[in-house]
Amino acid sequence: MTSVLYDAPGPRAKRRNVLFSVVFFVLLALLLWWVWQTMDDKGQLEWSLWKPFTTSEAWTTYLLPGLADTLKAAALSMVIALPLGAVLGIARMSDHRWVRIPAGAVVEFFRAIPVLLLMLFANEFYVRSTGIPSDERPLYAVVTGLVLYNASVLAEIVRAGILSLPKGQSEAAMAIGLRKSQTMTSILLPQAVTAMLPAIVSQLVVIVKDTALGGVMLGFTELLNTRSTLAANYANVIPSFIVVAVIFIVLNFILTSFASWLEGRLRRSKRSTGAVLGADKVDDLNAAELGGGTDTGGTTH
Repeated sequence: MTSVLYDAPGPRAKRRNVLFSVVFFVLLALLLWWVWQTMDDKGQLEWSLWKPFTTSEAWTTYLLPGLADTLKAAALSMVIALPLGAVLGIARMSDHRWVRIPAGAVVEFFRAIPVLLLMLFANEFYVRSTGIPSDERPLYAVVTGLVLYNASVLAEIVRAGILSLPKGQSEAAMAIGLRKSQTMTSILLPQAVTAMLPAIVSQLVVIVKDTALGGVMLGFTELLNTRSTLAANYANVIPSFIVVAVIFIVLNFILTSFASWLEGRLRRSKRSTGAVLGADKVDDLNAAELGGGTDTGGTTH
């Protein structure tokens, strides 16, 4: 038996794959054991270093406020970057050069600049040109940098997702008289969303993690920044890093799990019923969108 991508493995290949899997897990177990032993030898597993995380003070004073700021910056960036990226991605496919060329220039410019540099530029702009309070300025700078960079990346994801659809989709829409805007909003985008969802979620995970850049360079009180204060007070640098890493893993796991559930729901909702849309129904849809009326016989006025 063969698949589209590769031939099904034979008996020898199966035995070889089992051997490789066993070797991998043995090496992984040895690595984990070495890490555990090293931490134990350095005294990083002592209960006194981990005890602060069992008290409410470490969480309510440091970790939870930092987590709240991380989620706030990430949520604002997602809400702004997603629609902006969709608009830029669609604009890059416009038939009008005065729309397509500026949109392409914006996407290529901001996609080429490191997100940290965008945050620093934004911070300096807000310092010199606005009256934003100093305690709120890091949040504005972080969100600005994340939006500019990730909207550009999302624009390419949207464009690639739409272009990946079969050309027959657009041709069929033109054959039944739909305009390009109708084709994009009613046919191409709904189908492309399912194909784009894994890449979009990967970019949203990047947004959550990149909030830490603002804490390192701009003093934004996100999770990693408040961890440093906690570690300075309790002298538990390595345990605090591990706890924060686990928090990020849980956040991103929740995000990817929700995306998987949403993708499955979208795929189920788009299953065809097999019904064929008649010409009279198409005329009714076009007439309704243009503001025209229809009579009971289904003919348009």
